[in-house]
Amino acid sequence: MKIAVTGASGLIGSALVPALQGDGHVVVRLVRRAPAGPDEARWDPESGTVDLDALAGTDAVFHLAAAGIGDHRWTESYKRTILESRTKGTRTIAEAIAGLDPKPSVLVSASAIGFYGDTGAHFVDESSPRGSTFAASVVESWENAAQPARDAGIRVVHPRSGIVVSRHGGAFARLLPLFRIGLGGRLGSGRQYWSIVTMRDEIAGLRFLLGSDLSGPVNLTMPSPPTNAELTSALSDALHRPAVIPAPEFALRMVLGELSSEILGSIRATPTIIERAGFVFSDPDVRAAAATLKE
Repeated sequence: MKIAVTGASGLIGSALVPALQGDGHVVVRLVRRAPAGPDEARWDPESGTVDLDALAGTDAVFHLAAAGIGDHRWTESYKRTILESRTKGTRTIAEAIAGLDPKPSVLVSASAIGFYGDTGAHFVDESSPRGSTFAASVVESWENAAQPARDAGIRVVHPRSGIVVSRHGGAFARLLPLFRIGLGGRLGSGRQYWSIVTMRDEIAGLRFLLGSDLSGPVNLTMPSPPTNAELTSALSDALHRPAVIPAPEFALRMVLGELSSEILGSIRATPTIIERAGFVFSDPDVRAAAATLKE
């Protein structure tokens, strides 16, 4: 298959591209700069343009590009960046591939479990309603922006990914140095659920969605989400370091502002749809996830 990928240099994209190539697919990376080779093509979500000639004959598209949720303090300006990077990029890709002839068979357009908001200890799955947080409203708009592809008859699937467990980026790349020097600890009360997924399950799940007939939102999180305290304990044990220095809630809110609501909030998401379709997680629980950080 010929597969186009946005966000190919990001945390997930940089792992997905070699996996797809290892499966025998031809990958075209969509980049915002001048292409550096025949495996790259230009796109510009700000102007809504895509190099359609380079996408000719594309069988599938993975759209992963978006501004990082935790890259900056949530000022009103950066909140607009978070929203617009998702809606403009998704709409640009969806409209571009809707106009291709022949059209790709599938658009795998990234999403997130932030859709559910703060759900406390209650389990949520793809049938659960949208939450009331800023992140929840962003995810709803993000997924809706893919409508032009759906209208064109393209199968659109939204992997609602949990927090990806990786040493190479994201939340865990920031937490690990603290744990390694003995400064790790629970965040706030530690009772909040963190729906996580290891990098290898994230990539395996995306490849599974490519070859499936699933559409719409699909949770991509481990089946047994841990609390932050359980995760802290598992990381401590896996790294053989104490985890006795908690970060109090008031301090997190003072330093991080509104972003702290994502850290202190609780989402206990279950991957109902993908498991029913036959996907099996390699790392189904928190101890298995923590062990991957030693590999």
